Order: sequence, then C-alpha cells, then structure tokens
Amino acid sequence: MRALVYTEPDRVEIQDRPYPELKPDEVVLKIDAVGICGSDLHAYHGHDPRRRPGLVLGHELSGTVVDTSARIKAGTRVTANPLITCGRCEYCVQGRDNLCANRTMVGMTRPGAFAEFMSIPAASLVDMPQDMDAVHAALTEPAATALHALNLSMRALHRPLPECRSLVVGGGAIGLLSALLLRAYGCREVVLAEVNALRRQSAERHAGCAAVDPLADMPAENSFDFVIDAVGSAKTRGMALAAVKPGGVVMHIGLQDWASEIDMRKLTLAEITLLGTYTYTMADLRATVRALHNGTFGGLEWVETRSLNDGAAAFKDLAEGRAASAKIVLVP
Repeated sequence: MRALVYTEPDRVEIQDRPYPELKPDEVVLKIDAVGICGSDLHAYHGHDPRRRPGLVLGHELSGTVVDTSARIKAGTRVTANPLITCGRCEYCVQGRDNLCANRTMVGMTRPGAFAEFMSIPAASLVDMPQDMDAVHAALTEPAATALHALNLSMRALHRPLPECRSLVVGGGAIGLLSALLLRAYGCREVVLAEVNALRRQSAERHAGCAAVDPLADMPAENSFDFVIDAVGSAKTRGMALAAVKPGGVVMHIGLQDWASEIDMRKLTLAEITLLGTYTYTMADLRATVRALHNGTFGGLEWVETRSLNDGAAAFKDLAEGRAASAKIVLVP
C-alpha cells in the first residue's frame, strides 16, 4: 500500500508499506480522508522526539472498515479516537479517558493514517452518519479539541460566554475552529490574532470575526474576558496574559514551546484563571461528529483537500506559510 512516511526532519515521502496486520479486537480501515495536524508539522520539523523517522504520521481521519475481528461490519464508515486508552485506570473509569495513564497514540506509537490503510482497536472507533462527507468527518479530532477546551472554559468563566469579549490567538485549525464554535455558542465579540495575512482573510470570511496582525496591532492589555492561546509559544503566552482582563480566563491549547516564563504577578494579583487542556474524551468526539454534521461549525468551505500523493508538497506549503487554509486534508 502507499503511505506518506516521515523519513528525516523536513522530509516526508511516498513509500510502499505492508498492508496492516489484523489483530484481535481490531479493524483495518481504508482511509477516506486524513488531515495534517500542527503536531504532524511539529514532528515533520524534527521537534518531537516521540515521533521518529520511519513513522507514518496522521491521526485526524475518517475511513471505512475493510477487515474486522470485532463486532463491527465491514463497509461501516467511521472516524476514530487516535488515543488508544486502557479503559481501566482511574481516569478512564471517570470518563476522562484523554488523561489515561496508559495511553498510546495513532501516528506516534503505531503507524498513522497518512496511508491507504491503517489498523486500529475497534474500541477507538467513533460512529458517524453513513452519509457524512469524509473530509468533514476527518475534522472530528481537531474540532473536538476546540469543543473540549470551550466546555472546560465555560465552567470557569464568571459570566455566560455570549457576554464575553473573546480573543483567539492563532489562526490555524484549532484557532479557527475555536472561533467558529465561539460564534456558534453566541459569542458576538470575537477577535482572532494571526500573523499570516491569508489566514486572517479566511477567518474574517468564514468565522465572521475581526482578525488582527499582532505584530502590527497588538491586542490591548486588560481588554478580553476570555483568551484562547491556540499557538502556545513564549510570545503568545505573554500576549494572552497581557490581554486578559482581571478575573478573566486564559485557555492554553497550543504547545509550540514546551516551557517559558509567564507573568505570575498579574496571574496572582488579577485573579486570572489559567487552564490547560489536552485533546478530548470519547463523549467529546461523539458530540463533535454531530456538531460537524448539523452545521455548528459552518459550511467548512475553508478546508483544502489534496491527494495523498501531494502530501510532501502540502507539508512544505504549510511549513513555509504558503497555505491560506487552516487545514489541508489528504485523500488517498
């Protein structure tokens, strides 16, 4: 089968790989669509020691069951939770399976979805409407990340979300999906900060929010009730904490830089709530499939599709900032 393989930093290439082995309680999926995630791009640059050369990346997927050793019929169309969880630890039994103490991951500890076929435990499959667009279904994973983050944030906000002035830092997929969901949840004042002019235009057109270049127009200090950092660099963390009002909430999603100093004085004296989030639960994924299918995230015209054979060029375009779309989805 064809697979797009990470071979060395800043290089992926199409290779021939063996058809996946069918193991007990697993299925083999024919991949119908797979998105390029920011974490895939991070690995592509050689910045993730957990993802080593020789690996097939890709975890934002939709597919069709072609071989099965579990109670699911061949021909069933599905998306999937790329987090392989144990189902037994304290977090799994609490329904917080994203924090599973024994989790592994598709496209990290086992071959991913940048291929014609991929194996995965049947317990990781997520039902979807059988007439759902495959590209839309492949957005379930990043959209669920945004949904999980907003649901956590709403527990901490002192006023209902529609009353909050909100800032989203970063116009990649998670940032744009967060802006779209904020608007769907009734938030009228949404500003998106993004350095890429093409993505600012896309955000204004598709999410109906104001988009600013933070290099030229830094968000004003103490001006937002709610801030989402969908980048997670040292600079964006500083921007987020500066922009949030006293008593406000900062949701930290991105993880471009693993560590940096933050303004602990403001965090303390202004009673800022700083939240971290990691991915989603199975419940979030199921809710997100429904939300994507019923139009909560809009028409999704901003998503760009390319062939799997064009994957190397797609990675290069994303790395060099030439892609206007916040999400490129590859179709094998």
